[in-house]
Amino acid sequence: MVGKMPEPPSSPPAACPGNPRGPVRARRVDQCRDLGELFQNCLPAFGGAYLRRIFGILDQAIGLGCPITLAIAGPVTVSAQHRTWLIPLLETGWVAYLSTTDAVCYHDGHRSLHPYQEDPVHEVPLNSDDGALRSQGTIRVTDMAFDESVLFDQDRFISACLSLPEFQRKMTGTEFRNRLGRIYGVQEQANHAPEGLLAACHRLAVPIFVGAPGDGSIFLNSMKLWAMRQAGLLPDYRFDLDLHAEIFEACAYHFWGLFENPVQALATVILGGGVPKNYNLQPEPALGQVLGLPDIRGYMFDVQIVTAPVTDGSLSSCPPAEGVTWGKIDKDLYKQTTESMQADYSMVMPFLVKALLDNRQRYADMAQGEGTEELFRREPRARGYLRAPTGYRLFEQRDRLTGKLLEEVRKNRAWLLETLHYPLAEV
Repeated sequence: MVGKMPEPPSSPPAACPGNPRGPVRARRVDQCRDLGELFQNCLPAFGGAYLRRIFGILDQAIGLGCPITLAIAGPVTVSAQHRTWLIPLLETGWVAYLSTTDAVCYHDGHRSLHPYQEDPVHEVPLNSDDGALRSQGTIRVTDMAFDESVLFDQDRFISACLSLPEFQRKMTGTEFRNRLGRIYGVQEQANHAPEGLLAACHRLAVPIFVGAPGDGSIFLNSMKLWAMRQAGLLPDYRFDLDLHAEIFEACAYHFWGLFENPVQALATVILGGGVPKNYNLQPEPALGQVLGLPDIRGYMFDVQIVTAPVTDGSLSSCPPAEGVTWGKIDKDLYKQTTESMQADYSMVMPFLVKALLDNRQRYADMAQGEGTEELFRREPRARGYLRAPTGYRLFEQRDRLTGKLLEEVRKNRAWLLETLHYPLAEV
């Protein structure tokens, strides 16, 4: 007996719980006014949909007025990416602070060393003859290259900076890099070089954190000066990093974002994973788990673009959902406000930042035409996009904010003293 064909349903079946249906947005690219519209309407599926969701989350976070923390691993300065998309992003006023590597700060100075006639960094093929490059005294970073003499000049420059009287004491890495950024900026102006990352962060008072300072050439030069002191060659060298105060400063900024900033929430953008990612995520467990302060929350928004596959079990690859289990990401909102995309961020960040800047410019044009208050009433997220480009200038507030957090620590005296006791096995 032939079975009867089922009747077609009179209406679409209900969406599965936890799997809401959404329309497929597919507009012709030549119907989009700017990159923002293209990101929203021309990336309907697969890898493109990941990118669309990341753009949507950033659009939501920026529109809400959330301070953003950036974690960036990889050679963004030697490759000049800081000039193409990173500094323009910092200049929006959306970014609270930056976590990166010592190498990023070191290579940031290369272009300021001599009168700027041409960039000391040049392109080479990915399949270069590295033996021949070594014989020529050429250093390669993927498809970027520069003469080895640049490193020796940079070392001398860093050593001269570290020998200055203003550095002969213990200080946080944020203060050190702020001071170094001021010197970089003067050097760039003297040699008519384009502004670098540290100089821009000094101008904007954006703190720069480096979680592994010993893993880079700036600190190698400090080691040289320390060794000279130990050998009796440089007895007055006293520079040192205060890692305790630097981590506490990062905690103070997170505390500020949760309780003092009007939005009372934070967003993070993680590019490339590694130590910078961990440094950006550690204030929540430091405040809640280690210092025992109440009502500490993780990031409301978390976007990450990394090349590491999730199956390798590394910190770089772990998605925001895994961070939820540690308390680093908001457990109630993460399904709507986080995304992790496996990609090389150098391929997508110029387009993401340009799309967000296009949104900002569109709101600015609207404000000019109809007035700011009317625009904010009609389009509330315009307020977040058009926040003051001067930014949060957190570095200038660090004494006040760390002092405020220290008061919270004092209030938690009983709990903290109890944590010092544990039945240790006898040695």
